[in-house]
Amino acid sequence: MASSTQRPVNLDLTSIRFPITAIASILHRISGVVLFFGSFIVLAWLGLSLESEAGFTDAIRLLDHGLFAFVLWGVLAALAYHFSAGVKHLLMDMGFGETLESGPIFAKVSMGIAAVLVVLAGVWIW
Repeated sequence: MASSTQRPVNLDLTSIRFPITAIASILHRISGVVLFFGSFIVLAWLGLSLESEAGFTDAIRLLDHGLFAFVLWGVLAALAYHFSAGVKHLLMDMGFGETLESGPIFAKVSMGIAAVLVVLAGVWIW
């Protein structure tokens, strides 16, 4: 039986350094959850816009509200990241980027592409 002095009593989570591949994987999962819940908002917005001409006008007016525009941008940002990370996973399934050297490079490239897409989504919304 191991003594209790060998176990950490208070683990400092800020001292743990995750590799870039782990961060990319965690962000991919988070973006999937955001997409799941954000899809309800986007579908409700789409339903409003398809109700009538007045509903379409109301849907366009919703973009003038900063909070709704921010939520829509967040959903588009999650979509951009999830898409770029998904393409990275598809490439890995085909045998590219599976080594210890190329994995972090692929993670950085997918994050960079996602960052560009997130900025473009923000420019498009605002």
